[in-house]
Amino acid sequence: MESPVDTLRDLASRLGAAVASVLAGDDVRGLSDADLRALLEVAGDIGRRSDALVIEATAQVAVRSEIGAIAERFTTRHGARTVAELVQRTTRVSGQAARSFVRAANAVAQPVAITTGQALPAAFPAMRAALADGVVGVDAVAAVASAIDGATRDASHRHAADEELAASARGIGADRGGMATGPLPCADELRAQASVWAMYLDPDGAAPADAAAMRRRGLTFGRARDGVIPLRGELLPDVAGQLQRLCDSILNPKNRTAGPSFRPAPEPGDDDGMGEAPADFRTRAQRQHDALATILTVAARAGELPTIGGAAPTLIVSVTRDDLASGRGMAHVDGIDAPVPLSVARQVACAGGVQRVMCDDRGRVMSISIADRVFSATQRRAILLRDGACIIPGCEVPGAWCEIHHVTEHARGGATTTDNGVLLCWHHHRTLEGSGWAIRMALGIPEVRGPSWWDATGTWRRVTRSPIRLRRQHRLARQ
Repeated sequence: MESPVDTLRDLASRLGAAVASVLAGDDVRGLSDADLRALLEVAGDIGRRSDALVIEATAQVAVRSEIGAIAERFTTRHGARTVAELVQRTTRVSGQAARSFVRAANAVAQPVAITTGQALPAAFPAMRAALADGVVGVDAVAAVASAIDGATRDASHRHAADEELAASARGIGADRGGMATGPLPCADELRAQASVWAMYLDPDGAAPADAAAMRRRGLTFGRARDGVIPLRGELLPDVAGQLQRLCDSILNPKNRTAGPSFRPAPEPGDDDGMGEAPADFRTRAQRQHDALATILTVAARAGELPTIGGAAPTLIVSVTRDDLASGRGMAHVDGIDAPVPLSVARQVACAGGVQRVMCDDRGRVMSISIADRVFSATQRRAILLRDGACIIPGCEVPGAWCEIHHVTEHARGGATTTDNGVLLCWHHHRTLEGSGWAIRMALGIPEVRGPSWWDATGTWRRVTRSPIRLRRQHRLARQ
């Protein structure tokens, strides 16, 4: 009698030959729309049936890894610490996928009675049947099992949910005599349906979890390492959700009401035009870091936080006069052990105030002077009206989130006026030095010159995101 493994190996060989034949030529590229969709459908069917085999094998691995001495267990004899690790190494899937296979195997495996040796019903028999029929895959089974097992330990309740969810997976209604109820749901839709069942079975289920979450919540700052501060912690869902929404409001390109407008500096009488934005090479993690920096800056500027020593919470960056004058040396952020580059001090000074403290050689404070270089609220509104948002082409950060940059540094005689201030987001303000971007003012209008990789001509271009100026340029273009 031929072994099931031999049968499946023969099937895998023939399937592999068929796949290689399809991929070797232009067969897929030449398919009609209907055939291309059919190809996706049949490939998904093959994948779900393959999931069923992996789940069944995983269930048996789990059984053989639970009995006997540790040295004699299936996982140990094959050099794995856990069932998930063995599945991951053998099938070459990700660790997350391997854990999903283990979770699904626990849900649909048929345990064996110790006394009789007979197979007992699975915890989710209807989902097992749907898995065997190729209706659902590992994602759906694992999602349903996680939601329902976490909500109830009552077998009758679990079976009721199992039957209805399996019927939904087949596109029929368990309570309507097997009548069709709609299109076949995907794994995410089954997960959502299972969540509804879980809330029905355990309406108070979120309360204990929330109490545990309140105990686990936290945020810690690590020690400086290689110029960065490790940030570790666990956020409550609503806090994480609020932070994510704030990041999305800064990073989501769909939130921009009008694209950046920029073109070569016009001749007298000409006005702004449109151009192509440069690519943003930051990773998603880097962009979210910069969004958080923007959020913190805006929160500190809002004036609604508690004061520290009678003053608003203010970032203090200190630097010696000699280092600042020579352009060499380091600056220091109050409360942080690691030094920072001088560019950080210049950025903070550009957007904030400067307090000069003169000391003698022994360290005695001789004099204190404050330079009034902070743009007023009225000036900020005027610059926002003119620029609309961060003036670097392609940046989507809205004006309300931006800092105001002195185009000519205050230390070099630059005035704190609207003709010398432009909107820059935290990222572009922090990285302006060395980024290749240059900014100048031409009769009170900001112009930018991009790096050579973006514009080899080095042309100065006017830029704005102001709806008023954009409407005016479109009107002139039509005329």
